[in-house]
Amino acid sequence: MHIEALYRFPVKSLLGERVDQARMTDRGVLGDRAYGLVDVSDGTVASAKHPRKWGALLGLSARFVTEPEPGAPVPPVVITLPDGTQLRSDDPGTDAALSDLVGREVRLTSEAPAGIRFEEQWPAIDGLAPTEFIEGTTHDYEGDEPVSAIDLGMLAPGTFFDLAPLHLLTRATLDRLTELGDGSDFDVLRYRPNVLVAGTEPGFAEDEWVGRTVGLDDAVRADVSMLTMRCVMTTLAQGELPEDRGTLRTVAKHHRREIPGLGTWACAGVYAGVSGTGIVRTGDAVTLA
Repeated sequence: MHIEALYRFPVKSLLGERVDQARMTDRGVLGDRAYGLVDVSDGTVASAKHPRKWGALLGLSARFVTEPEPGAPVPPVVITLPDGTQLRSDDPGTDAALSDLVGREVRLTSEAPAGIRFEEQWPAIDGLAPTEFIEGTTHDYEGDEPVSAIDLGMLAPGTFFDLAPLHLLTRATLDRLTELGDGSDFDVLRYRPNVLVAGTEPGFAEDEWVGRTVGLDDAVRADVSMLTMRCVMTTLAQGELPEDRGTLRTVAKHHRREIPGLGTWACAGVYAGVSGTGIVRTGDAVTLA
């Protein structure tokens, strides 16, 4: 097995960047989800998982001005708008420009406020998530589809991660979904992994990784905690990819898995923490212990 590709997303919900190498820290890829947009009116973090409010974010991309360094302040990012306009995170007019774009007052920050939440819309797709979870977290509706309010960073407090600091996905899973998917495009960018792994056995290869340690180069260890629950984000138009709910419907039909204590979900990929830090590169060997 080896690393096929590495990805970093400097601003939550914006398009990110493919990198040839990444520094792994105990909070995942250094610089990943370093910034977030916070809704000034209600204090929630902007997430395209609530598409009506935040879908415009998927037309923006972000990259760092300089490479992040361990122990140093987060460097500024350049945000590119759909018309090619570029904004720097440290420019005084950036918050106003982003607020105009999304139609709500927002502020860009690298500090995740304590107790912050994000919103997630649940498409009308059978088998997507446990009914009890959806009903227990619903606080609004988009038409007939419920919208949940969910605590941010449950396995990574003080960050802009939805749940955990590192997300791994295999090429085999994408290939299997393509076989099952009736013409949908299962592009890796829909799933936003940090590490795309190739050279595994066919099928949903990472199912066997839960509770085990994945070695990335000689020093970095990814301690796999759980399967990754999939959501509306994978269906949305982003970059060159069109909207396609068939992508999520395929996962919900063919790969529902029990997550201990949380019920049965549509899953693809795994979440992990990091023990052992260092630089990983495209092409590095991946091992399983």
